[in-house]
Amino acid sequence: MNEASTMSANKAAPSSRLMAHPFVRSVIGIVLTFAPVPLTMILSSALVDKPYRIAWPQLLAAVLSFLAYRFFVHRIEKRALTEFGAQGAARESLLGLGLGAGLVCAVFALLGLLGAYHLDGMNTVTLLLALPLAELMLVALTEEMLFRGVVFRISEQSIGSRWAIIVSAVVFSAAHLPNDGVSPVAVAALAVYSVMQAAIFMRTRRLWMCIASHLAWNYFVGQIFSATVSGHQAEAGLLRGELSGSILLTGGAFGVEGSVVTLVVLCAAAAWFLRGALKRGS
Repeated sequence: MNEASTMSANKAAPSSRLMAHPFVRSVIGIVLTFAPVPLTMILSSALVDKPYRIAWPQLLAAVLSFLAYRFFVHRIEKRALTEFGAQGAARESLLGLGLGAGLVCAVFALLGLLGAYHLDGMNTVTLLLALPLAELMLVALTEEMLFRGVVFRISEQSIGSRWAIIVSAVVFSAAHLPNDGVSPVAVAALAVYSVMQAAIFMRTRRLWMCIASHLAWNYFVGQIFSATVSGHQAEAGLLRGELSGSILLTGGAFGVEGSVVTLVVLCAAAAWFLRGALKRGS
């Protein structure tokens, strides 16, 4: 190697080491993956009238966010996008949908048995029930790419699975702190939910089941049971029901995700997935 080549290699070394640092990579991954979401929403609001901004801006933002994540994986990390492998994707997605729906139904069933949830009837089934899917798909996709695909995965490579689970749970919970009605129980439930999702990722090494379970959880809480989702008030969904009683049971303004019932259900699910994930990793 000649002198010029040596000087060039020496200059490149510090930047290469910086890009290889887990924290730096995590920040870059988070920024690249999330940036298309607000940018798409801002541009669509500025260029298109509200009546014509139904579903497509969220779907476009989801596609752009995925492409940005793919760019990060291929160009920054220089690896294959294995977490979105096609083989087994349909099976894992169906399992995730069933898991998310089942957990929500379990929560509301227990709340009903405890007298904190009263079912009053059913609303008319219309296509309006499908409209929120675009936004919920965007939320599920971007949050799972961010918190499992970036934060957990990169932390796991650097400090191991157990510490990475804690780090991702803290970051995931902290991201929801600005939401209305957040409480200590809600923060605990969010942390446990993150643990469960990280355990699912550890078992599958893909994001399909994580995304599907996240989507189903939010959809069933808001559009099936017509309840508040993480502090975001839902409109009338499929079922007409009422939550009443102690805030420890109902979750208050944050919704059922701030309920001790939800915390218990998620703890059981997280423990089951975590046990299998750690056993497989040992």
